[in-house]
This record gives sequence, C-alpha cells and structure tokens, in this order.
Amino acid sequence: MSISNEQFDLWVGEAIDSLPEKAAEKINNVAFFVEDYPSEEQLKKARISRDETMSRLYLFGLYEGYVQSRKTNIGPVLPDRITIFRRPILDRYSSEKAVKNKIISVVRHEIAHHFGSDEHGARKVGG
Repeated sequence: MSISNEQFDLWVGEAIDSLPEKAAEKINNVAFFVEDYPSEEQLKKARISRDETMSRLYLFGLYEGYVQSRKTNIGPVLPDRITIFRRPILDRYSSEKAVKNKIISVVRHEIAHHFGSDEHGARKVGG
C-alpha cells in the first residue's frame, strides 16, 4: 500500500484525537511516535526473539513506560512512549479504510497498556 508518511502521521493524530474525552483526559505524560519498524531494543522489550524474523512485520505498536496506576509521584520524569509502526501496517492492509481502522485499533490498544491492561485486556479495548 502506498501512503505517504505525512498522511500516515495525520491518521495517527486523528486516531489520538478521536479518543473518547474521558479517556483522553486521563492520558498522562505520554509521547507518541511513528517509526517504520521496531528497533532491536523494542523487539526485546516486546519479548520477540531475533529468530522470529517475520515478527518485525507484525508488531504494529508498542507501549514503553510505566503503567499509570503504578506510577508514584517522584517528580519530573521522561514521558512514556507509544510507537506506531508504519511499515507492518501498510504491508499487511491493502485499503486506506483498513489502514485507518488498524491505526485506530493500535492507538487504543497501546493506550490500554498505559492504563494497565495486559495484552488480553488491551485486545478487548483496542482490537
């Protein structure tokens, strides 16, 4: 699928903006990024081994940080990160509508991790 980086980034922004107000108000200290593929370090954090070469193609997003409910007030800290991976989504989905829907799903899924959902609970929220 051929979609410009700018268009993809715009859709990620729209997905974030489309969050229900109640959820959006509770998001605290999170930075959103878009990358083509996960780095080796991110694959390790996602517990995906280097031997699983195709894994890179199917990791659509990653939350890196501390679950909001477990944070303590220790002063200023770097923001948590949510990264959406462009190429795996574009390589897997063949229509603009499917890409946009997957972006929304991944953004919500990763935000669910920010609120403390495990992988199973995040699937219920984000698909």
